[in-house]
Amino acid sequence: MKGGRRIAGIRRWVTAVAGTLALTGGLLALGPQASAAGLTEVTGFGSNPGNLSMYAYAPAGLPSGAPLVVALHGCTQSASDYYAHSGWPKFADRYGFALVLPQTSSANNANSCFNWFEPGDSSRGRGEALSIRQMVDRAVSQYGSDTRRIYVTGLSAGGGMTANLLAAYPDVFAGGAVDSGLPAYCANTVSAAYTCMYSPPDRTPAQWGDLVRSAAPAGTTSWPRVAVWQGSADTTVRPANATELRDQWTDVWGIGQTPSHTEELGGGTTRTVYDDASGRPAVEVYSVSGMAHGLAVDPGSGPEQCGTTGTYYLDTVCSSYHTARFWGLDGGGPDTGALPAPTGLTVTGTTDTTVALSWDAVPGAVSYTVRRGGTAVGTTTSTAYTDTGLSTGTAYGYTVAAVDRAGAAGAASAPVTATTTGFTPTCHTASNYDHTTAGRAHQSGGYTFANGSDEPMGLWNTFTVHTLEQTAPGHYVVADSGCPAGPPLTAR
Repeated sequence: MKGGRRIAGIRRWVTAVAGTLALTGGLLALGPQASAAGLTEVTGFGSNPGNLSMYAYAPAGLPSGAPLVVALHGCTQSASDYYAHSGWPKFADRYGFALVLPQTSSANNANSCFNWFEPGDSSRGRGEALSIRQMVDRAVSQYGSDTRRIYVTGLSAGGGMTANLLAAYPDVFAGGAVDSGLPAYCANTVSAAYTCMYSPPDRTPAQWGDLVRSAAPAGTTSWPRVAVWQGSADTTVRPANATELRDQWTDVWGIGQTPSHTEELGGGTTRTVYDDASGRPAVEVYSVSGMAHGLAVDPGSGPEQCGTTGTYYLDTVCSSYHTARFWGLDGGGPDTGALPAPTGLTVTGTTDTTVALSWDAVPGAVSYTVRRGGTAVGTTTSTAYTDTGLSTGTAYGYTVAAVDRAGAAGAASAPVTATTTGFTPTCHTASNYDHTTAGRAHQSGGYTFANGSDEPMGLWNTFTVHTLEQTAPGHYVVADSGCPAGPPLTAR
């Protein structure tokens, strides 16, 4: 039961992680050992030096030669919890692959975290890492999985373990996804784990890459494709970790840190892509604006939706869908079809409610998909498109992808931003003090005046309240008797 591992450092880790890596919203009780619907416990999968439990799911009638995905839960979670919330079973059914969900326990770590910071658990051929490797072997034997298409993903501590597994077993895993996690081998002690979580070392890409190369078998030249998911408002595993992960894996691939292209997805998510020498995505970074610590899910029945919300399952965008596509589990290759990204995407005109675009033709394309803010808004067979029904005075981001005869969309173009003409008046109700601090008014001699119009508003304090209407950029008028632009947008 690895009792020797429960040293004083781990006790300190357990206490602190209850409010940090085990997360701040209260501990989730581990799910019962009885599996969730469709999830089955598998025993006897090897010597199991890491003292883990193996759970698995495979769609009915799964043929031999299908891919395999290993999914690692976060602290205080369980295999059944991750199965129920993450959305991975939906895509196992849709795309046809088997799932393995390892589970740790309080016998290993009282907070049920995978021990990503322990060299004896996260190195090749040792502890929990070896147990997970043995689960892969058992699944390959049981389901006839394609050994060239084995992938691993994980959340938080599971994400830290994922990065270590990708480094230690690049000959096993073709790709991985680190969700709110840490760079490979960022820490090898409890105190170093805190440093990584809150303020990761600002190592050079080569230094990060060397940690991966030293963990892998000697002579390794083929590396996994890696997706990095990070919320911009994560205060448990700071967003700087995503930057260090990007530096680490782009260096391993030898492709530098300059993006090949970026794309705006739904849920406030920006996807930044780093292509390999052949033009295929090797590293992708998904930054979710405003998301705290957790796994990005998007409940619903839509084709790009998945999962259910819960503690550390956050309603933003379906990370499992985009990760599955990045790995090529949808049958379209790594994330995209074979066609290259259109070039020359240009805004050719705007009105109050429309944006006109044009781009260069892509040989072999039968149509083009236009995306606004990451959402498809139109398809055209020409190299021009006009988006309609837009709001005045508003900025919109666009990308275009070419579609081949098989219906597969190629890589997205470089994005462009267009701003519609006109101005939409808005109303704001607040105290004179808050109007001033928000930039809608200014104060002079203890009195407040509306910006632009200079209308007097009375004393500069928190007790005098007015409604201001913004009638033009930087121009406000007092509208206490009624605001033509509609209900106030603020009330503070």
